[in-house]
Amino acid sequence: MNNFYIKDKKLFNQENRKKSREIIYSLNFNISNHFSGACPPEIFVGRYNYPNVNAGILSPNFFENSEELSMPEIWYKKNFNIGDILMRRSKLIYGRFKTEIKSSNKNKFSELMQEIAMSSKPISTEIFLKRNPKKYLEINKYSPVITNFAPLDNLKINENIKIDKKVDYLVSDIHSKSNDAVIELYKSGIAVSNINKILSAGLLGIKINRKLVPTRWAITAVDDNIGKELINNIKYYKELDEFLLFHSEYVGNHYEILLIPGNFSFEIIEADVKFNDVKFWQDYESFHGRKNYAKEVVGGYYVARLAVSEYLERIKRQANILVLREITNKYYAHLGVGILRETCRDAFNKIPEKFTNLKEAFDKMQERLNLNVEVFKDKSLLLNDYGKQKKLFDF
Repeated sequence: MNNFYIKDKKLFNQENRKKSREIIYSLNFNISNHFSGACPPEIFVGRYNYPNVNAGILSPNFFENSEELSMPEIWYKKNFNIGDILMRRSKLIYGRFKTEIKSSNKNKFSELMQEIAMSSKPISTEIFLKRNPKKYLEINKYSPVITNFAPLDNLKINENIKIDKKVDYLVSDIHSKSNDAVIELYKSGIAVSNINKILSAGLLGIKINRKLVPTRWAITAVDDNIGKELINNIKYYKELDEFLLFHSEYVGNHYEILLIPGNFSFEIIEADVKFNDVKFWQDYESFHGRKNYAKEVVGGYYVARLAVSEYLERIKRQANILVLREITNKYYAHLGVGILRETCRDAFNKIPEKFTNLKEAFDKMQERLNLNVEVFKDKSLLLNDYGKQKKLFDF
């Protein structure tokens, strides 16, 4: 490969960069400036130089199993390892173009990109690039893995696009707010990964306000808005009456999720134990919610909160929620927050471990954690506030 690029190099030691390079270098396929393939479908909208950004579609130069190149839901279900995912992502070619984010300034390419974003299945496309793609792989903790890019010269869609009726209805509804449209798409069963693309493509919201949304922002917005909608209901449910512990692990990300009797509150503490000195990040919200972005845990905060909120909505209860995440040596390349959402969701597909007190729950956590659980307990704002919260009907 001519160029291998890792955006957040400080997050990778030499051994991990070597592992990633070996996977990519093992690929032996030619990329030309004219090819046909099945777009998964996937689009990407950048955020640099906003509001004048790069945007485009990602497509392979073949037609088989292209959804596996794009969907974290599939990666998790099929238990792909990091190498499996990187190899699949490396087969995508990012044909991009410069555009202004406002819908009133749409060009031919942005309109075609929007059509692709609405599709419910892979689409046969023919792509013409201005030059051969630069062999490239960008890995960072905030966005999907982005690969081989080149300026787009022309794009053709070679089949009729299949669009879910609910997607078609909400895209056509120019009077509905984008937040409301996101919730309605979610309730209709559209995968969160697909809602991200539809929002990013500037297809939702009141007509005059529609614009492209950088992919990184769209992912967080969707997880955040759905989570808030669920939490608004959860806060009126009865409190959980026992301690429930859930756990899950995938590609070196280990989660322990503890539900504690009480009014709703949420905290996540992440520990990166890949290097000699452990690094921590944490964010917290009380019953009253948070007004600013979770700037330490970033997107991982919202995917974990969404997963646990889905569970509480199912059982019609509220609780204090403490999420602990250990990031181990096995997680040598960031794959985006989609896999973290699915890892947390899967924890709630398992039978919970039940306890009568906090000590028993933390003793069980310790059996699976590498770090001393007391370190997490000492850092926790939720545990410090536990028992001090006012009840809903105290207001």
